[in-house]
Amino acid sequence: MTVRLAGLPLDLALWGVRQFAGLLGAVDRRLLPDDSDAEFGVSCLPVVFVHGLADRPSIFSKLQNGLRGCGAGPFVTATYSVLNPDIRVAARMLGEQVERVQEQNGGRPVCLIGHSMGGLIARYYVQRLGGDARVPLVITLATPHSGTAMALWAPPHPVLRQLRPGSPLLAELAEPCAGCRTQFVAFYSNLDEAIIPSSRARIDHPDLQVRHVLVDGVGHLMLPVHGTVIHGVRDVLTEAMELPLAG
Repeated sequence: MTVRLAGLPLDLALWGVRQFAGLLGAVDRRLLPDDSDAEFGVSCLPVVFVHGLADRPSIFSKLQNGLRGCGAGPFVTATYSVLNPDIRVAARMLGEQVERVQEQNGGRPVCLIGHSMGGLIARYYVQRLGGDARVPLVITLATPHSGTAMALWAPPHPVLRQLRPGSPLLAELAEPCAGCRTQFVAFYSNLDEAIIPSSRARIDHPDLQVRHVLVDGVGHLMLPVHGTVIHGVRDVLTEAMELPLAG
C-alpha cells in the first residue's frame, strides 16, 4: 500500500503524458470497438469499460477475452482526460461516448463495467446525469462507492480528494435518486488493499437496485482478472440479455 501511494504522483503524471500525446496524434476521435472483427446481432448488449485511476485499458483484456461468445458486445473502452481531474467531468465525457456507442449500434442500451474509480464515473453518469435512460446495467469492480481511507493518506491530487469518505462528490451520490432505472452489480473483495475498509466497495443507497457479490481473498488490481469475477460478470451479462432491459 505504501509503495502504491508513493507512486501515485508519478503514475498520474505519466498517464497525463500518454493522454496528451494521444490527443496530439489523434486524427479520428470516434470510439472504435476493441473487437472490431466480431459481428453482433440486434439482441446483443454493447459493453463500455471504464478503467480506474492511473490504470490502462489493458486491465480489461483478460475480462474481455473471458466474455467473448456470451452474446454481449461490441466491447469498447471509454477514455477520459487527466487534464480535467474531476469525476464529474469524466462522467460527462463518458455520457458522450455512450451516446456514440448507441448510435453505432442501432440505439441499443449499453452496459457499463467500471473498475475502481471507473465505477464511480459510471455511477455518477447514471445517477446524476440522466444516464439511466441509456444504461440499464452497471457492473462495478472494486469501486470505492463510499470512498476509502487510503485517499486520506494519498497525495493531495484533486481526484484523490473526491475519493475521501464524505467528500462533496460522494455526498452527491448519497442524495435521493428515486426512479433511477439502472440495475447495479457490485463485485468487491474482503482483501482489497486500496479500499479501506473493504465494505466501502458496497453500494448502500436505498433508491438503487443493487446486487453485491463478495469475492474472497482477491486484491484490488487482481479483481478484474480473477476467474471467479470473469465468470460472475459473464453470468450477469447473460442474465441481462434475457430480460427486457437489454432489448
